[in-house]
Amino acid sequence: MSSQQQLQELSQQLQEIQGAIETLEGTVEDLQAQKTEVDESIDAIETLETDSIVQVPLGGGAFVRARIEDIDEVIVELGADYAAEFEQEGAIDALESKKERLDERIEEVTERISELEAESTQLEQQAQQLQQQALQQQMQQMQGGGQGPGQGDSDE
Repeated sequence: MSSQQQLQELSQQLQEIQGAIETLEGTVEDLQAQKTEVDESIDAIETLETDSIVQVPLGGGAFVRARIEDIDEVIVELGADYAAEFEQEGAIDALESKKERLDERIEEVTERISELEAESTQLEQQAQQLQQQALQQQMQQMQGGGQGPGQGDSDE
């Protein structure tokens, strides 16, 4: 395989890795947003009391005012389309647990990003070495190019 083909292959691999890194960075942002929502939910559950009036989102940017009948009836989404009803403290515990799982997932994805960045750095170094070798070969060809058969000193 020529050095030009190797460089093209390395370039393609680098682009694929960069795409994967960008996707994973988006995943981390999504996970951070979910974690923020969990924190906000915990704060709300801790501060709300029975008979409090809240703004409940209906979707599409619409809200309605509602009165909390009983703060000890909090429904928490558990994942996989499951939810459970908890008392106030149980809801907070469930959300804290969810937050821990999000932190673990963020850490896993961040580690994968680091691995890909290291791989990218290694491929970039290989590409630089190939470019240097190709440049050296060109320089040698240019320097030795005038000394081919029939072009040296002649006795004419």
